[in-house]
Amino acid sequence: MKKEELKEQLTEWRHYLHEHPESAFEETGTAAFVAEKLREMGIEVETGIGKTGVVGTLKVGDGKGVIGLRADMDCICLQEAADGLPYKSQTPNRMHACGHDGHTTTLLGAAKILAESKDFSGTVRFVFQPAEEPGHGSKAMIDDGFFDRFPVDEMYGLHNMPQYPAGTIAMRAGGIMASEDNFTIRIKGKGGHASAPDVVRDPLVTAAEIVCALQTIVARNVTPTDTAVISCTEFETDGAHNAIPSNVVIRGDTRSFTPEVSKLIEDRMRAICEHICQMNGAECEFIYTHEFAPTFNWADNAKYAAEAAKAVVGSDKVVENCEPLMSSEDFGRFIQHVPGCFVFLGNRREGEDPTPLHNSRFNYNDDILVTGAEFFAELVRQRLPRQ
Repeated sequence: MKKEELKEQLTEWRHYLHEHPESAFEETGTAAFVAEKLREMGIEVETGIGKTGVVGTLKVGDGKGVIGLRADMDCICLQEAADGLPYKSQTPNRMHACGHDGHTTTLLGAAKILAESKDFSGTVRFVFQPAEEPGHGSKAMIDDGFFDRFPVDEMYGLHNMPQYPAGTIAMRAGGIMASEDNFTIRIKGKGGHASAPDVVRDPLVTAAEIVCALQTIVARNVTPTDTAVISCTEFETDGAHNAIPSNVVIRGDTRSFTPEVSKLIEDRMRAICEHICQMNGAECEFIYTHEFAPTFNWADNAKYAAEAAKAVVGSDKVVENCEPLMSSEDFGRFIQHVPGCFVFLGNRREGEDPTPLHNSRFNYNDDILVTGAEFFAELVRQRLPRQ
């Protein structure tokens, strides 16, 4: 298929997926669409992996290598505001504001290129993951036996990025996207009248001390060359303008690039919360959960990705040591099990201000669909060459 015809086909698929967004673990229609297209290409398909995930397998020749290529399928719960868009979301409070419609289409494009050319020797797994947004989809697939049922030697994924010009491909060895850990701190004191603070145990003052003290962890406990963020994002009380509360809840999240820093943050947060509460005569419940693993690229695989990118877009459009992001990506759990690399694919249209991800007017740039598909295909050709 000629490049112009491929772009037309991928654009049509992407617009259909944009019109029919489905959120985490609800991607039944998307999964059915993906499975249908893969089967039409002659690719072996298994569905229901990790509830709604899809895996396509294409084996060519007698090569022993196995490459996994992954795309995410879910949308976010947001009302689309792009008035006049002919393929605007038809589902209330659901839209592809992060570009997963584009990622899914890109991987279908790579599957189509490779199924038609068959110019490699080995096996490719086309992995369509559910529930990336909440960070639960990769774990669901892994818990469902993904690596036992569909062995791979290495895995690759990509995400569109508005800060890079369309067609740019960026990667780095090491941490490229952070982990996300969530926390809830419940503080129980003894409330009372605002005029008599001496007879209460004020959880609000205790909570304020905790919020400030937590910021010392990054400043004074984390090694300065490591990167970490601790953000308190919610603060709830059961008080009133003239009543000191009995209960305060603090919620938020933390970001880091290594399990060691994540564990340090958790331990220090727990100690700070419990001891400040003890000092003030309050009770403390500290809950800390690990939502996203860090996405940590293997050095060799980052080099392989860079070489494939250069072959597709040219060296001038490849950034080999890009800045890491503190946002999170569920792909990280896959490459804790096997070597791999995650890359950014620029989507900023020339002459336009970029629309941020998770914005109600975000619309994937169709001009990069073929670029991403060709990158995946070239990566397979280079990693699984004919002998």
